[in-house]
Amino acid sequence: MGVLKQVAEYLYLKKRDPNEKPTQWMKYMHGINRLSIILFLLALIIIAVKWLMR
Repeated sequence: MGVLKQVAEYLYLKKRDPNEKPTQWMKYMHGINRLSIILFLLALIIIAVKWLMR
């Protein structure tokens, strides 16, 4: 599975494979990964705004 495909699935931009059977631990892992990606993107935006305000 490609990295961009995984990111799109974590952020609900692309539907997951309906044949794949999700487990409870997989749901937790995807939730944590989604949160970390969102926080990372938020930090990048904050850094860019600070850099542009100089």
